[in-house]
Amino acid sequence: MYSYIKGTLEEISEDQIVVENHGIGYNIRISARMLDVLPTRGEEIKIYTYLYVKEDAFSLFGFPSRDELEMFKLLINVSGIGPKGGLAVLSVLSANDLRYAIVAEDVKTISKAPGVGSKTAKRLIIELKDKIDLEEVIENGFEQVEASNPVSGSNNRIRKEAADALVALGYSATEASKVLSGIEITEDSDVERVLKAALKNMAFL
Repeated sequence: MYSYIKGTLEEISEDQIVVENHGIGYNIRISARMLDVLPTRGEEIKIYTYLYVKEDAFSLFGFPSRDELEMFKLLINVSGIGPKGGLAVLSVLSANDLRYAIVAEDVKTISKAPGVGSKTAKRLIIELKDKIDLEEVIENGFEQVEASNPVSGSNNRIRKEAADALVALGYSATEASKVLSGIEITEDSDVERVLKAALKNMAFL
């Protein structure tokens, strides 16, 4: 029903905001992570929304990007998750970090979400793993880094090969993504050099 709402941010609380648009105040549930990217009260905001309908209530859930909204839609279709659980997962993991955790079958990372135990995390992985493309996730994960540092067309290839090597060494795809996203690729970089830098930085994760 609503793709997104654009208006003035009027109220902010721990788990929801109020956005005014043409005299109507929309009460929107948000994740804890989104609190960090909200503008100040009185400023304009564009928030992607999902309308959840129950017999006795209509609830709006809001997200900073369409990508996160789409991940939320996948989550709420997992048995035992629902909107509350989906929001809890996205409160501790970004959409792309969650994708990495799913393809890596990283139960521990997903279980960090409030109210999501290991059994639910395993079910989430089983039900969503076939819907996540690892190659696409790796490419998306490095897209912004590549855009800000376009030294050559080989950057993505170097990062992907380094990510594959880290996974082969026993690290999770989630860990590989995080550590590689912080490593700058230059004209002199090669897979071996990037891999050595990644291994050195793993201790600081």
